[in-house]
Amino acid sequence: MAEVLIAANGVEKIFRTGAIEVAALRWVDLAIGAGEFMAIVGPSGSGKTTLLNLIGALDVPTGGRIEVFGRDLGELSRQARAELRLQSLGFVFQAYNLVPVLSARENVEFVLELQGMAAAERKVRAEQTLAELGLAELADRRPNEMSGGQQQRVAVARAVASRPSLVLADEPTANLDSDNAQALLQMMRRLRDESGMTFVFSTHDPLVVSYASRVVTLRDGQVLSDEAKEAER
Repeated sequence: MAEVLIAANGVEKIFRTGAIEVAALRWVDLAIGAGEFMAIVGPSGSGKTTLLNLIGALDVPTGGRIEVFGRDLGELSRQARAELRLQSLGFVFQAYNLVPVLSARENVEFVLELQGMAAAERKVRAEQTLAELGLAELADRRPNEMSGGQQQRVAVARAVASRPSLVLADEPTANLDSDNAQALLQMMRRLRDESGMTFVFSTHDPLVVSYASRVVTLRDGQVLSDEAKEAER
């Protein structure tokens, strides 16, 4: 395996509501190397989104240890985790999480601005990324003026525009037709090949699985299988 970016050892995540406990993840061991194009699959409720949230420093494990870029997330402050997310991670959420009062271009620029990129450079970067996803004509539209699939692609553009080391994508093709889904996956794999970016997907989509070079299957919060394969496309 290439340089290890993510290492999970005995990771558990338990959610508590009053006296009720739900174990979303149980004793997960996983290592993810730089440049991987990996799919996490499994039925609803298997722990896929929870695992992405832990890898992305949006949450911390109840037990065990998870390291990202060699840093133990459980030992980082909330501010340190936020800085890690800003500088090194890109996210694609199921709910898009676009800023409703901003245009597509402004949504893509938002993270670049927080990272300190100059205005002229971030405008060019945002427009180029939107164009790669077939959204050039929608650059000035706000989210409520776009379809769900268009919002999904804007969310992807925002996630990859800064060329982060790691992109985490939760069901990135869920609202896309097959042509747009395929174009999206081809663009992501090109970024992996050209920039060395690492992609980890949570998905039910067989198309995403066909592009992945590694498939991890979760069931009931545990790793059921972990298979490397040659991408089909």
